[in-house]
Amino acid sequence: MQSNEPDRRRFLKTLAMSGAAAAALPRFPGILHAANDPTGPPATNIDDALAVPRVATSMPGLYPGRVVEVHDEHCIVDDSPDTTAAKRMLEHAMMELTGSTTLADAWLRFVTPNDIIGLKVNPVAGTLLSTSLAIVNAVISQLEEAGIPREHIVIWDRREFQLHEVGFTSDNFPGIRIWGTECKDAANSFRDANGELYSLQRIDKDVFYWADCEETYDDETLPYMVNEGKYSYFAALLTNELTKVINIPILKNAGNSITLCLKNLAYGAITNTARLHKQLWAETSAQVPCFVPLRDKTVLNIVDGIIGCYNGGPAANPQFIIPYHCLLVGSDPVAVDRIGYDIVLKKRIEKEIQKQESPRALAFMNMAEQYGLGIADPSRIDHVVSLSQD
Repeated sequence: MQSNEPDRRRFLKTLAMSGAAAAALPRFPGILHAANDPTGPPATNIDDALAVPRVATSMPGLYPGRVVEVHDEHCIVDDSPDTTAAKRMLEHAMMELTGSTTLADAWLRFVTPNDIIGLKVNPVAGTLLSTSLAIVNAVISQLEEAGIPREHIVIWDRREFQLHEVGFTSDNFPGIRIWGTECKDAANSFRDANGELYSLQRIDKDVFYWADCEETYDDETLPYMVNEGKYSYFAALLTNELTKVINIPILKNAGNSITLCLKNLAYGAITNTARLHKQLWAETSAQVPCFVPLRDKTVLNIVDGIIGCYNGGPAANPQFIIPYHCLLVGSDPVAVDRIGYDIVLKKRIEKEIQKQESPRALAFMNMAEQYGLGIADPSRIDHVVSLSQD
């Protein structure tokens, strides 16, 4: 159901409280804390995640350090991403990434017909700057061609109602499950007849990111956070049902950094994030993907750069939204993020938003490399740039 106007105002308030506005600023509090306070940032349970043995599917996946960037100047038709072009671009990228002789083989290197596959999209900035329906349709179409049953595919993110608002609905994606941790009923209520949040039934309290910081939420904000305290719980869909994740973020900035693969996973998979935005932005982006449900299940990253932004992100500011006409594809989320960062930085410098690179902006990628999630050093990244042809 579409949100009413009071609910929209509450959501805008939530964005500010959750730190989305703070993430758009050129400074990251967690990094500054670490740099200026000898006690360092708040403690977390990252050591618990790092202690779990890695498996064959663990990040950085099948192709560490390899990123395919595909361009198509004809991928936007009537100001919207074109599904036919998106399919063409994605096919080109998958074949280039894997070296496969058939498209089906390329996909089956990452998933099997027995997998339950979650497509992690990003609708938080609304219709102006969402993961496009065109690229998600392209992914689903090619998965089906590779033999993946439609009923084994789930489109998911934190907020189910945001998914609906940008077009991820059963009408547009028949037979595909649409799922969000934070959800409402048909009456537009977050709570059941007993006053309990429906979202509490959609989290796994046995799997969590603990951080020694907390924040209190009012009654309007709590449904967007699910819980208070020092625990951020993982979505039950991710921990209990999905066997593979395909990450589909947008090519956009967050202040002088970016919010692509790692952040789309980290902040989309857990609850109670406002406290983390304020004190542990970089650490959360690097550490949450180290936990098994993300580290071992996220096998592919497809950055939707058909339309993105270079300033004002992660929110949608029309004056900064541009066509990048590209996709970035790789199994290594750190390497993909680094290439995406370079693209956004180049545009920010060109538009005189900033004059030079900021070391703070790279902090979460460098942390993620240290945790073994991928390669942040551009000299070690195999960056392939090509054109998708009609």
